[in-house]
Amino acid sequence: MKTYITLSLLLTYLTMRAQPTYPTLGKVQYDDPRLEKLIPKTSQLEVLASGFVWSEGPVWIKDGGYLLFSDVPANTVYRWSEKDGLSEFLKPSGYTGRGTYGDEPGSNGLTIDRQGRLISCEHGDRRVSAMPLTGGGKITLADRYEGKRFNSPNDVVQHAGNGSYYFTDPPYGMPQKEKDPTREIPEFGVYRIAPDGKVTRVIADLTRPNGLAFSPDGGTLYVAQSDPDKAILMAYPVKSDGNLGKGKLLYDATPLVKKGLQGLPDGLKVDKAGNIWTTGPGGVLILSPEGTLLGRIETGQATANCAWGDDGSILYITADSYLCRIKTSTMGAGW
Repeated sequence: MKTYITLSLLLTYLTMRAQPTYPTLGKVQYDDPRLEKLIPKTSQLEVLASGFVWSEGPVWIKDGGYLLFSDVPANTVYRWSEKDGLSEFLKPSGYTGRGTYGDEPGSNGLTIDRQGRLISCEHGDRRVSAMPLTGGGKITLADRYEGKRFNSPNDVVQHAGNGSYYFTDPPYGMPQKEKDPTREIPEFGVYRIAPDGKVTRVIADLTRPNGLAFSPDGGTLYVAQSDPDKAILMAYPVKSDGNLGKGKLLYDATPLVKKGLQGLPDGLKVDKAGNIWTTGPGGVLILSPEGTLLGRIETGQATANCAWGDDGSILYITADSYLCRIKTSTMGAGW
């Protein structure tokens, strides 16, 4: 009996030794009791990797069990997994020309489409591209609207029902931002790429559209605006033909900006219950489907984006120079 107990203790010790210990960052601010059902009080924000210039666009690869994310200024997509750690996945990721292209030339938002391809918003090449994860090169899904080049595509999602891609086009990736002389489109729009490749502009009246995500049923498109004077999250009904109806204000984060909290509404994701996890002032804001602030994951950094991963309950967060994660009690929509 003593031998079995000793062996069991040894195996437990080796298992514990095999689990890496990560430093932690920030805290969770609980503003509504409902958040305790989404993030356990024991959850901590772990720092998985650091040293990036500006981390963005995380996406979990279910088939491979790893995360991809952009470092926009470094023009690089990185790969991270528990088993293999951090490695370079793709470089260049968003600008393939000669010389330099501003301070944010690389890819920004990433997603995986229904064909299993990596869909990238590319600042430098000013396009939305598709690339198989194994074998084969990139193809351009869209780089123009009505013959004019986009500004700098920023974030992208695919609608589960109609198959269209929707993406935002603010000026952040241009060498001189909104004052860049190479701008061809005056509006900072939200666009749709239909399954037949046709590009239409579905929103034209936002000042700085950025992150976007669909509700679990696909009936609503949420769009975050990174304007410090109007830091808002909008909700738009998705019509049967793929176009959008009139938007309504879901949440106004401008007061938090005015209080001096770091960051603006940027990337966002939705859980299976319809709660919205959006980066914004102070870190990641968690909103109910009705737009009530439940609390936030305070990173202490300007926070760019987030994505569900592993079994769908882990939220990965890109915050300035960090890649982080936190365990939740919910799951990502569509997991």
